[in-house]
Amino acid sequence: MNGREKRYHIGLDQQDIEGAEIALLPGDPGRVELIAKEMESPRMIGQCREYTSWLGKIDEKTVLVMSTGMGGPSTAIAVEELNMLGIKTMIRVGTCGGIKPEVKAGDVIVVSGAVRQEGTSLQYVPIEYPAIADVDLVCSLRDAAAELGYPCHIGIAQSKDSFYGQHDPARMPVGYELQDKWEAWKKAGVLASEMETATLFTVASVYGMKASAILLCVWNQEREALGLGNDEVHDMTIPIKIAIKAIKDHRTV
Repeated sequence: MNGREKRYHIGLDQQDIEGAEIALLPGDPGRVELIAKEMESPRMIGQCREYTSWLGKIDEKTVLVMSTGMGGPSTAIAVEELNMLGIKTMIRVGTCGGIKPEVKAGDVIVVSGAVRQEGTSLQYVPIEYPAIADVDLVCSLRDAAAELGYPCHIGIAQSKDSFYGQHDPARMPVGYELQDKWEAWKKAGVLASEMETATLFTVASVYGMKASAILLCVWNQEREALGLGNDEVHDMTIPIKIAIKAIKDHRTV
């Protein structure tokens, strides 16, 4: 493939991304414009399958914002094709559900590592290989959150393949296994559950790319089970501001 050939799934070539080396990656195509409009000179550059793409500037840095869709397979394809185009740094800007009771709806989490309870990363490396974030990116996101005055949790998220396997495991034939592992994640102090981060970290690591994730906690079913407050929060403003400040102010990004 040459640099001007459109990548099959994301529909972009090197000319489209204008030398960008940084990508912000929401899962939801509907959040791409929301993120891009916080940058300078934002404009849509592509829409193909689940991959909606905008380009903008953060200070002098050209930044791509592209959705990955839901789950591991589409995330892996996104990372593969962005790597082909020269993207070196990726920050997932997404949502999660809390596991640890201290994580409340509306809190943000900087993910330092992910539980590989998904199938896609197994197509790259054995299960013993860890899904970990780039340490400089983790520190940049943590510092950006602190500078903006937003407390954040830093730690491990669980990545899964089945949304309803989490929320209604009893009706699944393997519900016993899903429930036992959920209890294990709780005992191990896993902060939250989502569907893309383990794949992102694993594939990025395989190709020598830098990756981390900043996630909004939408709700926490464990707080509800304990009789604690469990509102739903869908406002992505805070994680978006943190990601953009990390790119703007920190040399490691």
